[in-house]
Amino acid sequence: MEFELPALPEKDFFTMGEASRIVQLPAHTLRYWEERVGLKPARRSSGHRRYTRVDLENILFVKEMIQRRKMTVAGARRAMLDWRRGVRSSAVVPAGAGGPQGAALKLLREVRQELKALVQELR
Repeated sequence: MEFELPALPEKDFFTMGEASRIVQLPAHTLRYWEERVGLKPARRSSGHRRYTRVDLENILFVKEMIQRRKMTVAGARRAMLDWRRGVRSSAVVPAGAGGPQGAALKLLREVRQELKALVQELR
């Protein structure tokens, strides 16, 4: 997999504010992703969220998929589930990488260029 995690502080649990600063996302985004992506931080008896290192790793993975790889929230959720299961997903492999996906992408790009050329000729 091509995703690398940054160094996380040596703590077992993080508050919402700490997690927000570490992953550099606003708290409302974390709450939204909990709902849409399936992140489930532990809760204290008072109801406050307690994020673990695993929670932060999942958040950073989703952030990578959404912001850098331009995936939808649903696509990032599927990629995260595959990543947690250890399945090598085409969403995690960079475009143009070797293997069947890379060959298929190359073929699709060639076909698209040929179609664009045909459309230009017809105009």
